[in-house]
Amino acid sequence: MKEFEKVAQSWLEGDFDQKVKMQVLELRNSDPAQFEDAFYRNLEFGTGGLRGIMGVGTNRMNRYTVGMASQGLANYIRGHVKGDDLRICISYDSRNNSKEFARIAADVFSANGLHVFIFDNIRPTPELSYSIRLKKAVAGVMVTASHNPKEYNGYKVFWSDGGQITSPVDKDIVAEVAKVSDPSLVKFTPGDDAGPVDVMGRDVDEKYLSDILSLSLSPEACERHADLKFVYTPLHGCGVRLVPECLKRLGFKNVIHVPEQDVSDGDFPTVVSPNPEEPAALEMALEKAEATGADIVMATDPDADRMGIAVRDDSGRMVLFNGNQTASMLTYYILTRRKERGTLGKGRYVVKTIVTTELISDICASFGVPVHNVLTGFKYIAEVVKRNEPDGEFVCGGEESYGFNVGQFVRDKDAQIACIMVAECAAWAADRGLTLYQLMQKIYAEFGYRREGLVSLVRKGISGAAEIKGIMDNLRANPPKYLCGSPVNRVIDYLEPEKTGQPASDVLQFFDEAGDVVSVRPSGTEPKIKFYFGAKGEDADSKIEELKAQFA
Repeated sequence: MKEFEKVAQSWLEGDFDQKVKMQVLELRNSDPAQFEDAFYRNLEFGTGGLRGIMGVGTNRMNRYTVGMASQGLANYIRGHVKGDDLRICISYDSRNNSKEFARIAADVFSANGLHVFIFDNIRPTPELSYSIRLKKAVAGVMVTASHNPKEYNGYKVFWSDGGQITSPVDKDIVAEVAKVSDPSLVKFTPGDDAGPVDVMGRDVDEKYLSDILSLSLSPEACERHADLKFVYTPLHGCGVRLVPECLKRLGFKNVIHVPEQDVSDGDFPTVVSPNPEEPAALEMALEKAEATGADIVMATDPDADRMGIAVRDDSGRMVLFNGNQTASMLTYYILTRRKERGTLGKGRYVVKTIVTTELISDICASFGVPVHNVLTGFKYIAEVVKRNEPDGEFVCGGEESYGFNVGQFVRDKDAQIACIMVAECAAWAADRGLTLYQLMQKIYAEFGYRREGLVSLVRKGISGAAEIKGIMDNLRANPPKYLCGSPVNRVIDYLEPEKTGQPASDVLQFFDEAGDVVSVRPSGTEPKIKFYFGAKGEDADSKIEELKAQFA
């Protein structure tokens, strides 16, 4: 009997409910490949928490893996944090089983004597981040798989600063979770000494909305252009609760919904994938924009931390902005307005990830504002914010994967804040006779044209993981000598922290003399390897196609 079969047999013979045992038997008999994948390893609790396909098995998201992760986190908190009232906040999105997993986590934390604050319904990831500091909690958990396909769910862990866990806390929690080797070690049911469970609701919403709306830089422009038309879709997720309210409170009168996608549904019935990075996800919103003559389309992912937009070009056609363009445009707008308002003094800074466009660096340099480059993931942006308190002030930060944030209320990417900024940027641009498309062209004219591209190769299962490793090994052994005919003059291997000044990470970057860059990294949350392409110059569009052909 193979090892994974022994593990599966322990589920059939162990203290698992009959329904679960029947599901194990069905999987074994109907799909041997998926049966092996479900039991060949434990679902890894990584430095960001859990993420995986839902179902039975040790390598799946289910009540047992969620319970074991929660027990490990509770053990770490009880063993490393002093205090009589150790608090933890919990939120969840619209995915299938998110509410159940959140409830299981709440029960485990309560059973371990922690004081639990849980939202009464779905709420965005950034509001969970906000609630942690509001409630003076030690940690927080968000049940979400972000923009992954419907088969997935996840479990993100945040720390007391409101940011996702980073070193050394992340590795220590991972080690503690690893000690919970069996569901029998989990306190699933609160007893007489259980910690209290308090429900968060509209009271937290109001504080959150008040704070993020205070970030507005152009209220007068919003008032002058209150008739701008926006189509907004939450893609069946959390954003429906707060994004329309944000736009309404800014004064905009024409916020047009896509009714079918306002329905919070973990099956995401109107899209193949609820990811605003994918053009297909915005099809219904774009159709609504054409039918209503809307100026701008905004879409948020299921946990409302990422946002994608479409704007009208000079011919009136709707065109999609990528994450690099949106982040660059908003950075330019925010720095310009802060300079105009006299609030861009010493100590202000911007943060971006290493795979995000260098256009942001060029924009910041023109304002004399320093830029911090960090590894991929907004938790590293939050870490810079924490490190620079209280002397420095985080102005804004972004990543190419459609994440953006402004100010210090939230320590993660925030689609609510991003929607606020896009809307008022549109009003500010309109004051100057510009559309958002024209504003982006103005930025290119001033700082030089850049174009970006992304290719993700999906490689599933054991063989896929081996293939991804082989690709990275080969690129390390045989780095490219040229990009689009231009000599490669710099290679950065982020597995060498002593050279990069960053935590070790399986990422490679290749730079050429013309200003082009290719970054390669295996995804930390999906069975993918990602190739990020950045090209500079008037021929950047054709360069991107060359780079895709060269690498992917």
